[in-house]
Amino acid sequence: MPIDGKNTHSGGNGEIVTRFAPSPTGYLHIGGARTALFNWLYARGRGGKFLLRIEDTDRARHNDDAVAAILDGLKWLGLDWDGDPVSQHGRRDRHIEIANALLSGGNAYKCWLSGDALNAARDAAKNDGVRFESPWRDRDPSDGPPGEPFAIRFRAPRTGDTEIVDAVQGAVRFPNNALDDLIILRSDGNPTYNLAVVVDDHDMGVTHVVRGDDHLNNAARQKQIYDALEWTAPQFAHVPLIHGTDGAKLSKRHGALGVEAYRDMGFLPEALANYLIRLGWSHGDDEIIPRDKALEWFDLDSVKKSPARLDMEKLKSINTHYISQLSDGKFCEIATPFLAASGIALDKDNVDRLKRAAPFLKSRCATLADAPDAAAFLFLSRPLIIEGKPAKPLAKDGALEMLGAIDSALADDTAWLTPGSLDDALQGIAAEKNVGFGAIGPPLRAALTAGKPSPGLGEVLYSLGPDEARARIRDVTR
Repeated sequence: MPIDGKNTHSGGNGEIVTRFAPSPTGYLHIGGARTALFNWLYARGRGGKFLLRIEDTDRARHNDDAVAAILDGLKWLGLDWDGDPVSQHGRRDRHIEIANALLSGGNAYKCWLSGDALNAARDAAKNDGVRFESPWRDRDPSDGPPGEPFAIRFRAPRTGDTEIVDAVQGAVRFPNNALDDLIILRSDGNPTYNLAVVVDDHDMGVTHVVRGDDHLNNAARQKQIYDALEWTAPQFAHVPLIHGTDGAKLSKRHGALGVEAYRDMGFLPEALANYLIRLGWSHGDDEIIPRDKALEWFDLDSVKKSPARLDMEKLKSINTHYISQLSDGKFCEIATPFLAASGIALDKDNVDRLKRAAPFLKSRCATLADAPDAAAFLFLSRPLIIEGKPAKPLAKDGALEMLGAIDSALADDTAWLTPGSLDDALQGIAAEKNVGFGAIGPPLRAALTAGKPSPGLGEVLYSLGPDEARARIRDVTR
């Protein structure tokens, strides 16, 4: 019984069409983000289309804020979609049309079984070790109670197997005697998930359905509906779920789950996307996979069958790389909110110091949330050493005299050209005084940073600038 399709997007002429279809009940889960990324890469890397469908048939759980969070998360990750997002709820009439077409063609039937009677029938089938079937499957619908609401059930085949040839899992067979007659239209007139998904994917011209392997059983039910409608099923690709480091299915106890949480922790979208690509897919031993290479290399053949484990340390390592690749200006721009949130007042002098220090701070930040600690030495209030309590290195004999000599040497403007020239000036002082650098470094670092984490001394001096750096030295030598 072929049913006319109503494709709204072309999937013909070999064009790849994928989709991401989240439920609007919460944030963009990290697993959902990976699913979206895989779909986006597979389509975009082959010149195809990536569609977005909001599966909002459950109106009781629908949340407009969740929809906005999902869209924002996708945009932040750089995953654009073709056309407007499709509302599954908005296609309700089409779903009902197909349910009734299946009914009129004999591939579905009216079922009045509900409530306690339904529960009893299910329990009896379970106790007998047989598949549940409604007694209305083979009864004349005219026997139904007049005026009483009924559901429409799909008439699933009783014998044989339903085979899914999956791009990731391979050929998977499901005994039909284990798949019962699912409801496709509830007694309240609302379509169910498995029917809606089939109709929507068909009408949207979806050629490849890439999703979590928790949907593999659904694929068997959906394949039966495709066959009954004489529609071509898409290529399924069921990707193993993401697990925590303990091997258990990812849950709240493993840490942040939503994309926005990773953003707020200071991860870059490029880094998170790179890490997600490597969760369940690989290209040789490559760890850093820029977006252009991901588009070129990604395929379904290299998706692994075993679950991937979320490893925050690996994510931080990748994030460190991407932070180091930022321009100095971009780093300052996106680190500023984290600095402000930590209470750092970014006046003109502090902004200038941040700009000068940016080249040396980037490599010291695994996330942008590390920026306040990495840059703290820049924003210390003078005097750094208060109430006659100098940092420990300054208590050594000759430390204050050495700092005075350093201050005098740094009066030469040519020393301030680069961090390297400042390091050379310090080495020159050590040679002139015939001392090791250990006699210079500790007292100078204490005077400049009060023990805060900091880069090399030449970089610290260059970041602070001559006025601030020499003023800090003088604060402890007067």
